[in-house]
Amino acid sequence: MSSSPSFSAEFCSSRLKAIADPTRWAIAVELMAGAKTVGELKAVLRVEPTLLSHHLKIMKTEGFAVAERVGKYLRYRLAPAVVLPPPGHGIDLGCCRLEMSGRDFVLRSKE
Repeated sequence: MSSSPSFSAEFCSSRLKAIADPTRWAIAVELMAGAKTVGELKAVLRVEPTLLSHHLKIMKTEGFAVAERVGKYLRYRLAPAVVLPPPGHGIDLGCCRLEMSGRDFVLRSKE
């Protein structure tokens, strides 16, 4: 395994752990389709707004999501650094990529 920080076991496991929570993964999948407010995410995921806010805060802290104020609402989207370039549909974790194909995903090493 490479000794660079982006390939360290600690870095990779931290990134995978941050997105592995089922609610955070569902949020990420929804945000792959475009920016959404907490209300829009709540309607699709059927998760309480306080729980959504908790998970979105973690995703922002870990660099997976960014928020933009639009009027009185915050619209969340995936951070540009983690979005795979077209035609990809997935997330670049820095150490590996999670590529979506419909509802399935493939984990690809960056080595």
